[in-house]
Amino acid sequence: MNLQNVSFVRSAGRPSDFIRDGRPAIVFSGKSNVGKSSVINRLLNRKNFARVGSQPGKTVHINYFLVDGSAYFVDLPGYGYAKVSKAERDRWGALMERFFADPDNLSLGVMIVDGRHKPTADDVTMAGWFLGTGCPLAVAANKTDKVKKSELAGNLALIRATLSLPETVPVIPFSAEKGTGREALLAELEKYW
Repeated sequence: MNLQNVSFVRSAGRPSDFIRDGRPAIVFSGKSNVGKSSVINRLLNRKNFARVGSQPGKTVHINYFLVDGSAYFVDLPGYGYAKVSKAERDRWGALMERFFADPDNLSLGVMIVDGRHKPTADDVTMAGWFLGTGCPLAVAANKTDKVKKSELAGNLALIRATLSLPETVPVIPFSAEKGTGREALLAELEKYW
């Protein structure tokens, strides 16, 4: 797959906007400040394709990017950002419930967590939504370039335990900044397109 051949297709703000055309959908999620857009940009080897905001919580719709005409990268709104209004959190929750209720919306989930810290309650909820669909899941532990090598294995084990991940779910140490883990995550993605 040519990762340089990528285009923005649509922002979905309601379920009628979801794209269901039979192409694989690789769905990215993560809290608002975890570097989700930076991970997508690193995978695509682009600097600013997925918008990286100066403030967390900028992605408020479900964004669809068509990669090489054959698969979608689907960027879900970030979650857990305190400065978002209750009405916006409620709207986001309803949109996510509808999205995850239809298994045709996702082929693979890529959950991005902060590799330096224990996952949050919101991370646990998101992992539950992915696991509840029965679709395959991969976890990218971003920002691991800031973790001491001696602590990395323990951090990854804590992420797996906190999110109640089965052994079949890979937890990949990743750094959007340095590119660490890019090939390992791409290998997981390539299984589904």
